[in-house]
Amino acid sequence: MAEILALGISHYPPLAGTDERMSWILKRMLQNPKLPAALRTPAGWPEPMRAEWGNDEGTSSAMRHRADLVGWMDKTRAALDAFAPDFILMWGDDQYENFREDIIPPYCINAYDRFTFSPPPGNVWGETDRKFDLPGHPAAAKMLASRLIEAGFDTAYSYKPLHHPLGHAFTNAVMYLDYGRKGFAYPIVPFAVNCYGRRVISQRGGMPVFDRELSDDDLDPPAPTPRRLFDLGAATARILAESPYRVALLASSGWSHAFLTAKNHFLYPDTPADQRMYDAMCAGDYQTWRNYTGTEVEDSGQQEILNWVCLVGALSALQRKPQQTGFVDTWIFNSSKAFLIAPPH
Repeated sequence: MAEILALGISHYPPLAGTDERMSWILKRMLQNPKLPAALRTPAGWPEPMRAEWGNDEGTSSAMRHRADLVGWMDKTRAALDAFAPDFILMWGDDQYENFREDIIPPYCINAYDRFTFSPPPGNVWGETDRKFDLPGHPAAAKMLASRLIEAGFDTAYSYKPLHHPLGHAFTNAVMYLDYGRKGFAYPIVPFAVNCYGRRVISQRGGMPVFDRELSDDDLDPPAPTPRRLFDLGAATARILAESPYRVALLASSGWSHAFLTAKNHFLYPDTPADQRMYDAMCAGDYQTWRNYTGTEVEDSGQQEILNWVCLVGALSALQRKPQQTGFVDTWIFNSSKAFLIAPPH
């Protein structure tokens, strides 16, 4: 049987920017005209949130947050290099990037020959003309799509992009795993998941629209259920375990997002809900993940956790518990971040 390394990271976009700008999502949410008056200034925030904001709008806290995230990226990269996979299969969300009004598949395997992308402007590396040019693995991608279809998963696949070279869930994963810029040449097979579901078109896969109220008629059909994605991840692991390939399975996303958590007025994430899922994952209580409902996901702003549901399904099929895990919580930097390393036995 092939060997499989399981990994989980965050693709938090502000990590690519400077510390001074890391809290920009919170600042955007403070412009919500429906925000209760008490929450419009730090005086009305929970005490831990005020402490994280400090007297410099989070810049000092951003330095510590970055150090925590980069530390886990470095550990993950070390595990990846030690394993030396034939390719990395990445579960990540597409936020109105490659998939838009013309088609929204529940999930799609990208069987491209190559992927070319650049860091965003004003990035923390000071790069203005850097290009990543990575190989895909079309043969493995086509094999996986074929076996999943034969197993009862009607899997979409593509050979070229529609609207965007590659979503940020995937590009950021590569850039952060190469945060120290020592080079990155592993072939990748992106496996895009429609995590944003009912808000992928209506909200353009992003933050709330403050100038209009979204009715139920405005919302889109839902994302695939956690149960379906758990089973998809499990089937993926079984197929790849029987393949000739040495594979790294990687989930790329933050967990609950402030800008998706209406019950917190879109200001801070649902950390208690994330902690419950994290504890279940660490304990190997994978049925808690499989039995999670789409309603619970949306209520806690955890749409992107669906990428991790695939990974946890894979862990279940492999009968494996994580060897190393990390949970980085926050009040002001939009999302809880989790990390996982589960090498072969």
